[in-house]
Amino acid sequence: MTTLNAELRAFYEARQQQIPAEIRETMRRAGEELAASGQADRALGVGDPAPRFRLPSATGRTVVLDDLLALGPVVLTFYRGAWCPYCNIALRALQQHHADITAHGAHLVAVSPQIPDESLTLTEKHGLAFDVLSDIGSDTAKQYGLAFDLPDDLAAVYDRLGFDLQRVSDGHPRTLPLPATYVIDRAGTIRWAFVNSDYTARAEPADLLAALGALG
Repeated sequence: MTTLNAELRAFYEARQQQIPAEIRETMRRAGEELAASGQADRALGVGDPAPRFRLPSATGRTVVLDDLLALGPVVLTFYRGAWCPYCNIALRALQQHHADITAHGAHLVAVSPQIPDESLTLTEKHGLAFDVLSDIGSDTAKQYGLAFDLPDDLAAVYDRLGFDLQRVSDGHPRTLPLPATYVIDRAGTIRWAFVNSDYTARAEPADLLAALGALG
């Protein structure tokens, strides 16, 4: 069975053939600078208390982390937005394992800086059965140590590619989260974490399921 990251890598390699060399170079340089910054290592990890949040869902509800934790553990995943094809692949993979996640008594929520309307479109397009939340301004991502600002040249590339982050992020086009997934126990402690500066790499569903199983 193909792993999520094998699927992402295959997509990346095919995508590279379609992107002009100067854009590839800008993306490569920005990726190296973000990795070298060490931000992924400074983000919250295992043993840290999970910052609480109240965020709007794609369907207009307000989702409160404490309310979810009262019911069981939480799988919290941060993604960049519906405009990111790697995020779409990762969210589809989580949907495929959603029944396995809920079988552990856990709730899965996905968070991005995009507006609720964009999240609703994403939810409907991929038939997502879990809550997709809007962290406009990335305040929650900042609390987890995940938020970073795009460099000028990469922001210009995204504009050139038509991603329109100004609109989908409600005037916060430069700030994005690192890809991250957390397993949070009912006490509100992070028990498993995946954080990576490389947006083409994501948490393997099998690994987070193993982490849920280890909670007992």
